[in-house]
Amino acid sequence: MKRLLLYIVSIVVCAAVEAADAVYSSAEQRREPDNQQLDSILREFSIDEVEVTARRREEPVIPVQKLDGARLDGLSAQSVADAARYFSGVQLKDYGGVGGMKTIDVRSMGTNHVGVFYDGIEIGNAQNGTVDLGKFSMDNIEELALYNGQKSEIFQSAKDYGSAGTLYIKTRRPKFTDGKNYNLNVTMKAGTFGLANPSVLYEQKIAENIHLSASAEYTYAHGRYHFRYRRVLPSGAVAWDTTAVRQNGDVQALRAEVGLFGYLPEGKWHVKGYYYQSEKGIPGAIVNNVWKNSQRQWDRNAFVQGNYTQRVTKGYDVQVNAKYTNDYMRYLNPDTTLMYIDNSFTQQEVYLSMAHRLAVVGVKGLVPHKDVNWDVSLSADYQWNYLEGNLANFVYPERSTVLAAAATQLYWKYLKMQASVLGTFIFDKIHQPTIATPTAYKQKPQFTPAVFLSYQPILREELFLRAYYKRIFRMPTFNDLYYTDVGNISLLPEYTTQYDGGVQYDKRWQEGACRAVSVKADGYFNQVKNKIVAIPKGNGQYRWQMMNLGYVEIRGVDLNASTTLDLTHDVLLNIGGTYTYQKAQDFTDPKEITYGGQIAYIPWHSCSAMANLSWKGLSVNYAFIYVGERFTNSANIPANYMQPWYTHDMSISYETAIAQRQKTAGAQIKKPNYSPRMYFAVEINNMFNQQYEVILNYPMPGINGKGIVRFMI
Repeated sequence: MKRLLLYIVSIVVCAAVEAADAVYSSAEQRREPDNQQLDSILREFSIDEVEVTARRREEPVIPVQKLDGARLDGLSAQSVADAARYFSGVQLKDYGGVGGMKTIDVRSMGTNHVGVFYDGIEIGNAQNGTVDLGKFSMDNIEELALYNGQKSEIFQSAKDYGSAGTLYIKTRRPKFTDGKNYNLNVTMKAGTFGLANPSVLYEQKIAENIHLSASAEYTYAHGRYHFRYRRVLPSGAVAWDTTAVRQNGDVQALRAEVGLFGYLPEGKWHVKGYYYQSEKGIPGAIVNNVWKNSQRQWDRNAFVQGNYTQRVTKGYDVQVNAKYTNDYMRYLNPDTTLMYIDNSFTQQEVYLSMAHRLAVVGVKGLVPHKDVNWDVSLSADYQWNYLEGNLANFVYPERSTVLAAAATQLYWKYLKMQASVLGTFIFDKIHQPTIATPTAYKQKPQFTPAVFLSYQPILREELFLRAYYKRIFRMPTFNDLYYTDVGNISLLPEYTTQYDGGVQYDKRWQEGACRAVSVKADGYFNQVKNKIVAIPKGNGQYRWQMMNLGYVEIRGVDLNASTTLDLTHDVLLNIGGTYTYQKAQDFTDPKEITYGGQIAYIPWHSCSAMANLSWKGLSVNYAFIYVGERFTNSANIPANYMQPWYTHDMSISYETAIAQRQKTAGAQIKKPNYSPRMYFAVEINNMFNQQYEVILNYPMPGINGKGIVRFMI
């Protein structure tokens, strides 16, 4: 092994010397064209003995789907939800419009089973368990990453083990080049539906190891768009076919973030403050010939969070996370013909976490070894949630959650293994008991395991076989348990069991037209037990109660493929695509018509494709999404059938430097490193004007567009 390392080092050094010699010779030729190059063989170099010790680049046990860089910029995505729909296995629930609520469901296990992490710390919602991804703009996002099961590392908080699937949102961190001490980006986006979206980002190097980032963004849109509304009866007759304008879809939103980032010799830290407020109309469903709704919603979300990671000593690392959140939401329905509602809720959350990792065996472990890496970790979290509301007979619930996770990972030549167990301890308390809810919810401690395996049959080939098993659950939310006249404190947790097997092949080349190929394929089987559903209470249809009634089985296949082609000089083509097949069946009650039916809004087939063609500062992007036939209910009858839909999006962008020139001794010298830059983009979404619905009776926009201008220095 040492001979091989010394051989590799020798090759690298010789290549560097040859390159330096070539540059030197070229420069000499330019100064004296008649001079001949010295034969490099006649030159003599001597270097000291070098010993290199490092880990081989490790692939994750379970691969991640990522969108970053040019691929993320070319998606014509206004929000995180718009970008996340390009991941395989993801179903987007979109209620339409710029301000419409948007949530995702991963592999049909339910929105509540998806954990959303913002810069490494989960975004919580104890009230209803969902995160509206439409609130998170793409303006300051650097990377989106989707993990099935859990993230393939063990040095993380206990929270990271607690979801069936996780979406990680990574915001931009300051980066300074060429001696610059600051960066400034000013962006203006304008488009259809009255969209006006200015934003500013400023980054400052306070010291070599302390950086500041501050950003702000304002979004306005009236949200009105034309749509065609057509319904066909099961008999084939057209019930109605008309065009109208979507109303009450306006939105005004303000986002502001401030972050401080520090870098230590053996660690790093950051602190971030986040504030978001919005007022928006809720377009509502188009039913009973009602084309306009008057409901409105106000949101205010604020949090402060921080992270500290440090190598304490050889082989031992520690990580600390902390967060405080204060969220306010007001919902108004002034329509007295239905029911006048003016409800407001305030949530508070305190979150603390500490994780420890010990490298037992390995290059940097307590026991040195060149072929084996064995790490263990232990993490513990504490979370406190409290909900206030102005409802009559509201119980004001409070919840304390303690999470403890133990994990280990072993990398040995061809084999990689990870295993973990998560313990969850829930303690609820109510401050104003009622006749319907005299006591708080009581939950026994839960212990949920996970095991991940990856095998590389041929060490020198980037071919991996993998599999995993994970069991996890989601707690009933405050709404499930304590919402007035709806909650049920007898609910059980909703369990999911996941089985996955797959193959991955990655190959890269330094020369030739094809520079990279990546292919991933996964087959999976999921079970969701004790599914929490709402059923009518009593004889009327106006009162509901939460119950454990559901059992769902999901069988599916996810395919991902991408390639990078070097067509000609400076012309690169990146192509990627995904395909998902899912059979998600409701096996709740054999006596019901829903038994064995595909569950609501889950298509059997869906796919997406992306292409990016770049040449110097010019970039052309294309994106396609297809969602196959679905049903609005597990009763797969013609009345519940929804047609497939697809969209084509395209964008063209160009980035160029605004050269700054300084006169020096009568000559003009360009300084491109410090030159301001301009970025221009034009986006066309749904370019063939497809009329479709993601959710029944919520028509989506037809063809629409957006223009972007950005100034950077």
